[in-house]
Amino acid sequence: MSVKEMILEYIKNEYIDEDEMDEVQLDENTPLISSGIVDSFSMVSLKRFLEKKYTISIPDEEATPQAFDTVTSIIALVNKHVAKKG
Repeated sequence: MSVKEMILEYIKNEYIDEDEMDEVQLDENTPLISSGIVDSFSMVSLKRFLEKKYTISIPDEEATPQAFDTVTSIIALVNKHVAKKG
C-alpha cells in the first residue's frame, strides 16, 4: 500500500462517518482542514499515526494546518522526514 493509499484509508476510517461517505469526495487534493474533515485534534492523531507508522518525528512547528490540508502535502512532509531518517 502506498503512502497516499494509507493516508486516504486512515482518513476515511477515522474521520468520515459511514453516512457521510457518499457525500465526501476524497482524493489526494481534497482540502482536509479547510473543509472540516480534519480538525486540530484529528490532525494531532494523524501526526502520531504517521510518526508511528514510518518511525519518524515530525516537529510541532512543521505540523501546520497548511502541511496537513491535503494528502499531497502530508505525503511531502512524510517523505521529507523519511529521507532525513536515511
